[in-house]
Amino acid sequence: MTAPRVRFAPSPTGSLHVGGARTALYNWLFARRHGGTFILRIEDTDVERSRRELTDQILHAMRWLGLDWDEGPFFQSERSPLYREAADRLLAEGKAYRAFETPEELDAIKKAGEAAGSAFRYDGRARAIPKEEADRRAAAGEKFVLRLRVPDETLVVDDVVQGKAEFPAGALDDFVLVRSDGHPLYHFTVCVDDVAMGITHVIRGVDHLPNAPKHVALFRALGAPSPVFAHLGMILGADGKKLSKRHGAAGVEEFEAQGVLPEALDNFIALLGWSPGGDRERMSLAEMVALFSLERLGPSPSRFDHEKLAWMNGQYLQEIPAERLVALLKPFGVPDCDADVLVRAALLHRSRARTLVELAQSLAIYGADPATFDEADLRKFGKPGIAPLVRELAERLSATEPFAHAALEEAARALAAEKGIKLGELAQPARLALTGVLASPPLFEMIEVLGRETTRRRLLAFADRIADRVKEPGASAPAVPLKDS
Repeated sequence: MTAPRVRFAPSPTGSLHVGGARTALYNWLFARRHGGTFILRIEDTDVERSRRELTDQILHAMRWLGLDWDEGPFFQSERSPLYREAADRLLAEGKAYRAFETPEELDAIKKAGEAAGSAFRYDGRARAIPKEEADRRAAAGEKFVLRLRVPDETLVVDDVVQGKAEFPAGALDDFVLVRSDGHPLYHFTVCVDDVAMGITHVIRGVDHLPNAPKHVALFRALGAPSPVFAHLGMILGADGKKLSKRHGAAGVEEFEAQGVLPEALDNFIALLGWSPGGDRERMSLAEMVALFSLERLGPSPSRFDHEKLAWMNGQYLQEIPAERLVALLKPFGVPDCDADVLVRAALLHRSRARTLVELAQSLAIYGADPATFDEADLRKFGKPGIAPLVRELAERLSATEPFAHAALEEAARALAAEKGIKLGELAQPARLALTGVLASPPLFEMIEVLGRETTRRRLLAFADRIADRVKEPGASAPAVPLKDS
């Protein structure tokens, strides 16, 4: 294969959707797999809807996903001379013509079609205007659009994903290339740019498949071969409808804000329509490059499973080196504690987190003592009779040497044995005292990270709080303090 040239061409009228991100990823993988060129082109000719800040978001999302480009970004808004030159050439060669119909005339054509039970199709009436007359009318200032003279023959779209499709003569009308204000339209600019950039393969969503015959006709008019087409299957939500915000996050920056890792999102969206073979599921970008081929892309729609993405992200979280993990957590807020404590805490808690947001939230206990407790938890594990046990546990743990989880657990077990209770009957009140909740990583590993002084202070404060509950109206110490578990 000659080294391919592919492009990703988003419009800055919205942020980068995961469907667009998948298109970018497949183009990038294909280029890297075959030593080709990956081009980034910003299709910003829609002046009213295109916004620079959205372009910046798209570029940020691409960089965040690790999808570097070899050429560009090119902006269509800066390429007007190229489109004018192509339009003039098609006109001079008779492959395009001026059409002078007014909006009222076009509306009449539309209504006539509707009356006949057909969709609007331009009937090509301006084809018959002699060139000299068209030149004279244009020079006199009469408004016109430029239309492509679509060839009267079958147009073939040979798609490596969706298969071959044939469009018989007459399937297309002579569509507009340039509006009456001189503004070039989408189909025209796309094909002019693809020819100018030497694009060999067009990999894009299946929603563009209806455009393909128009593009085949345009490539032919421009004197260039059609690129190889690969139209990707749709990405659907869990309900089988086109993925959108109603299904949850759909933009790349939304997933970044939720604490999804770029390598996890790359991996996940790569599998929405591509099979690497075997039962492979988790892959780095480098591994995907080595395995990627257009032939293994499927035509069927894929469903975006947010739970599956969260699971996969959690798996990636377990493997990140400590230094990078802490750096990634900082934008989501980390507690004000010693750097060593933060690293150890992050490594301890990450097994229970699926996103960076969840992990950052779980680390809050290392920056501040619990301020509130759930009333039901207090009723179950904070009965006043437990207070003396919690105080004694605080003193035992504080005196433990070394202050490491194995020794700490041994000290707690010894105290429980002395009191004739199960370790869990002592551990759950301690867990509540230290974290404010009843779910946490392994208790004694967490105590080791919290440290001697913090552990002692929180246990004693909790014991005091339990004792104070006796003084509240209607509260009384139970005859048997434990046995709730």
